[in-house]
Amino acid sequence: MNKKGILVVVSGFSGAGKGCLMKALLSSYDCYALSVSATTRDPREGEINGREYFFVTEERFREMIEQEALYEYAEYQNHFYGTPRSYVDDRLNEGKDVILEIDVQGAETIKKRFPDTVLIFITPPSAKELERRLVERGSETPDKIRGRLLRAVEEAKYMPFYDYILINDDLEECTKELHAIIQSEHTKSARDRDFIIEISDELRKITNTKGEDAL
Repeated sequence: MNKKGILVVVSGFSGAGKGCLMKALLSSYDCYALSVSATTRDPREGEINGREYFFVTEERFREMIEQEALYEYAEYQNHFYGTPRSYVDDRLNEGKDVILEIDVQGAETIKKRFPDTVLIFITPPSAKELERRLVERGSETPDKIRGRLLRAVEEAKYMPFYDYILINDDLEECTKELHAIIQSEHTKSARDRDFIIEISDELRKITNTKGEDAL
């Protein structure tokens, strides 16, 4: 029987290496699906609808909100971003563990609505290393880098809310650790209630005992 997948939220500071980690995880293991968000912004060069994002109009996005077709959504720099419910549900029902790479506010929303969601926060080993990575990108001004670090100060306040904190110091090792964390969630008793009931019923049948007699 194909077991339903687990919903996983991955967040982290800008510069923590979330994107590289997601690519490494998906290329190393075939049991995962990365959720594709819907957005009202225009596609950038090279982006394909349904791969990077589902590109929709603002009117259509608002319809999705009214229809409760999104797991969560937010507005950022005058554009809407959200997680389509149908895409996620389809992958979960296929038995895939679905990863949502979203910010801390979105993670909080998902956890409140779906308590079984696994929250994982990705961080470099130190603040100095985070700053070094942002600088070495070479794509942003000092003011923008400072802005990202100031945002990281606020994001750090949410870290205790997460189920796991994963330090991304070595990409290969971090990928293995992330995989191990998610797969370990499958063996939690809370996720196997149906199996517990099934085997308990079978044991009572073959021993001719009743439910109230069982230990």
